[in-house]
Amino acid sequence: MSNTLTILPPEILAAYRAADSKKALDLKVLDLQEVSSFTDYFFICSGTNPRQNHAISDEIGEQLAQLGYKPVSTEGYESANWILMDYGDFLIHIFSEEARSFYDLERLWGMAPTVSVPAAEVGIGAA
Repeated sequence: MSNTLTILPPEILAAYRAADSKKALDLKVLDLQEVSSFTDYFFICSGTNPRQNHAISDEIGEQLAQLGYKPVSTEGYESANWILMDYGDFLIHIFSEEARSFYDLERLWGMAPTVSVPAAEVGIGAA
């Protein structure tokens, strides 16, 4: 799995920023454009408990709604062990740390490059 320099669509960047604002862990973007026919990107992150996973999901949903994006479907919200938000061209996976380790999407989709997201793009360190 390699890191690539890809210009991310604004909706992926907005989801990344929203998750980061709720202190999501181990944020990753996988570029599936060359390896999948059903979606272009996976955005994967983890939370430490169901309440945090709900907060991450809610914030991502709010930020993307402001950009005019509504999920096609959302699954797993009740248990918050693995919340899947399907936006068609991109899928958002919010895992508990245990579920992320078990399902290991990064290994399963290891042929997909990981997209580097520069701190400046996320706004990390911004006042």
